[in-house]
Amino acid sequence: MTVTLRPATDDDVETVAAVWHAGWGDGHLGHVPDELVAVRTKETFWSRAAERVADTTVAVVGDEVAGFVMVTGDEVEQVYVSRDHRGSGVAGTLLSEAERQVKANGHSEAWLAVATGNARARRFYERSGWSDGGAFDYPATVGDSAIPVPCHRYVKQV
Repeated sequence: MTVTLRPATDDDVETVAAVWHAGWGDGHLGHVPDELVAVRTKETFWSRAAERVADTTVAVVGDEVAGFVMVTGDEVEQVYVSRDHRGSGVAGTLLSEAERQVKANGHSEAWLAVATGNARARRFYERSGWSDGGAFDYPATVGDSAIPVPCHRYVKQV
């Protein structure tokens, strides 16, 4: 299987949003405050995906977007793979690209937040050489405010 990485375009918004919405539910429901679940409606994933095109890199397998990553500065903000491509190596390819981008942004260490209860994601990051830097409350942005989400900060030297 060949995975091709490229910057996202406006044409990718629909697919990125669908992957993000499904993946967010899989990794976050039951692990984040109900207050956040209430405001992370399906529509918000579409509007957020449209706003974040410039920060998004997509992984393409064949002719379909199989996943994406969003990087800002030294933070790997989002890493999601469609259900059909989980376990195929797409996530590792995206994470390596995110690490490359963080380094290209002039940082020696990358970081990301993982919901404390998301054991599958935590195992993936640990297998990928990331270290658990400890528990903290991630400020999930909601409009002009934020909702604290119990997370673990994972770090990796790039």
